[in-house]
Amino acid sequence: MTGLVNNLNDGMVWGLLPILLVQKGFSLHEIGILAAVYPAVWGIGQLFSGRLSDWVCKKDLLLWGMILQGLALLGLAMAGSFVSFALLLALLGWGTAMVYPTFLASIAENTHPFDRAKSLGVFRFWRDMGYAIGALLTGILADAFGIPASIVAVGVLTVAIGIWADYRMRCAINSPTIWAWIRQKVTTNSQQTTKLNAVE
Repeated sequence: MTGLVNNLNDGMVWGLLPILLVQKGFSLHEIGILAAVYPAVWGIGQLFSGRLSDWVCKKDLLLWGMILQGLALLGLAMAGSFVSFALLLALLGWGTAMVYPTFLASIAENTHPFDRAKSLGVFRFWRDMGYAIGALLTGILADAFGIPASIVAVGVLTVAIGIWADYRMRCAINSPTIWAWIRQKVTTNSQQTTKLNAVE
C-alpha cells in the first residue's frame, strides 16, 4: 500500500504540477527547472538513504519518508514563489528517496530467497499501478475540486499511509530506530572529540 501511494503521488506530481505552475504564471524555463529538482534530489538521495536502510529500522525510514512527502505536497498546494516551490520539491524528492530503496530492502529482508523474486514482482505490480491510479484519481479530483484540493487530498493520504505502515511493521532485531542511531552517532563523535582534546 505504501508503494502504491508513493507512486500515486508521483503520478500526480508529473501530471498536475506543470499545469499548476503554468496557472501560477511561471515561464517554461522555470517550470523545467522546478520539474528537474524533484527527480534530481530523489535520485541522488537514494545513494545515501539506501545505505542508511542497512543501519536503521526500515519502518522509520518509511514513516518519515511518507510524512515528508505528504507535508511537501500540502506545501505545494499553497506555495507561490519559485524558491518555495524549489524547496518543497527538494523535500518531496528526499522523502521519496527515503522510501524507494527501503521498500525493496524490506521485502528482501522479510522473504525467503526462494520467494523473493515473486514477492518483488507482486510488490512492483502494486507500486507501479500507483502511477495509473494516481493519474486517473487526481485528474478526477482536480476537475471536480481544483488542482490545489487534489494535491491536498493526496498529501493527507500519503501521511496517513505512512502512519499505517509504521503501525503494521516491526523493526528487525539489532536495527536501531533512526533517532537512536542519530543519538549514537552524536555521542560517539562527541566522545572522540573529547579524547582528541585530552591528547592535545
